[in-house]
Amino acid sequence: MVMLKEVKAMTDHWSVGILLFDEVEVLDFAGPFEVFSLTEPLRDGDPQPFNVKTISETGTPVIARHGLIVHPDYGFENAPPFDILIVPGGPGAREREIHNDRLIQWIGDRAHEVKLLASVCTGALLLAKTGLLNGKRATTHWASYQRMEEEFPEVTVERGVKFVDEGSLVTSGGISAGIDMSFHIVKRLLGTDIATKTARRMEYDLIIH
Repeated sequence: MVMLKEVKAMTDHWSVGILLFDEVEVLDFAGPFEVFSLTEPLRDGDPQPFNVKTISETGTPVIARHGLIVHPDYGFENAPPFDILIVPGGPGAREREIHNDRLIQWIGDRAHEVKLLASVCTGALLLAKTGLLNGKRATTHWASYQRMEEEFPEVTVERGVKFVDEGSLVTSGGISAGIDMSFHIVKRLLGTDIATKTARRMEYDLIIH
């Protein structure tokens, strides 16, 4: 089992990497991208707290669900270290990438470096495939609860929740739940006030957990 570093808010600036692949669910990655990109700094005049970049296996464009073409910033070979890594889901995750040994290995390797690893929707299946979720609670899209329980019996699947926080590992439910999870991470790192201000800027009805 891969051990992750404990999250400690020792800084007010974090690098965020969002993994992309063909047939990724658009809101799975676009929701967290928007939340972290729009998060307000703690103090006026400070830089944005999150520097958000995208990564695909080869660094070449991916075709997200419904035909959206996205140009990632990096490939696996040249991606810099990240403080936070977001693994989205979608048909590409549950049908193809879960069988992509290179991608699964990359996630597992990056788990040694990041301070916080998070999944959205069926991205949790990719985390489970690495063994990262063994012995932990996790959630995923409601339509994949049974699959996750059957294929990964060492994971305790939480149903009917927006996200599950296991310290340095956070998983969320399907699609729009990634937005709630992202605000939860913002609240953890920067406080309720910043999370609330950012949600207001997005005109998002945030429920503080």
